[in-house]
Amino acid sequence: MTVSEVQGYGRQKGHTEVYRGAEYSVDFVPKVRVEVVVDDSAVDKVVEVIVTAARTGKIGDGKVWVSPVDSVVRVRTGERAPMPSNRSVRQTER
Repeated sequence: MTVSEVQGYGRQKGHTEVYRGAEYSVDFVPKVRVEVVVDDSAVDKVVEVIVTAARTGKIGDGKVWVSPVDSVVRVRTGERAPMPSNRSVRQTER
């Protein structure tokens, strides 16, 4: 699992702030990105748990992407390993 602080925008767009009397536009809003690779048999349950935990019912709740993971490469050694039965589940939330 990887959790990252990121910036972006979707339907909620940016917002305006004031600093030392000057108004400026902030186009990106802070978000959290969660990435996890799970076995195919666990994908539906993991998605359900993420959606349940992240849902506020407001714009900016995020999206869940499910995508295949074909292989993994260990950076230190360059070793490659196939991962035919795993899918990646990604979710970005506010």
